[in-house]
Amino acid sequence: MVYETPVLQQNVTVAGPITATLYVSTSGTDSDYVVKVIDVFPNDAPDLEPNPTGVKMGGYQMLIRGEPMRARFRNSFEKPEAMISNKVTRVEFTMPDVNHSFLRGHKVMVQIQSTWFPLVDRNPQKFVDIYKATEADFQIATQRIYRSGPYRSQLIVNVLK
Repeated sequence: MVYETPVLQQNVTVAGPITATLYVSTSGTDSDYVVKVIDVFPNDAPDLEPNPTGVKMGGYQMLIRGEPMRARFRNSFEKPEAMISNKVTRVEFTMPDVNHSFLRGHKVMVQIQSTWFPLVDRNPQKFVDIYKATEADFQIATQRIYRSGPYRSQLIVNVLK
């Protein structure tokens, strides 16, 4: 899922931890959830000088913070738990601190996804020991993120004034 603010009319500085509260379900018994906070530059942003690699800054999406959470560890890192297939489940985690100013004219983007391979190893979508999983353990699963009613997924950030 991708969420994006309108163009910011003033600078917005966020500082401290970011708390992600996701209401999710999976057709499997385990899943990964990755939350990314991104600074989206305006389409007419000037390129950097010098620019030996030719990076275009117009529309550039700069990762500010990204953090994966393996759902089996949602309640405890010491006692992993399987998810119940297709049951809405709360997965909450705190991302590392951030200190970033989103400048006027930029946008804030939030992406939520269920894989970040190859940065994070593949999840078989099945509650097994991932390090001993065979190819047969890997299965296709449907992931859902809920965002309304009693299941409002959200990010909480500290905005400085």
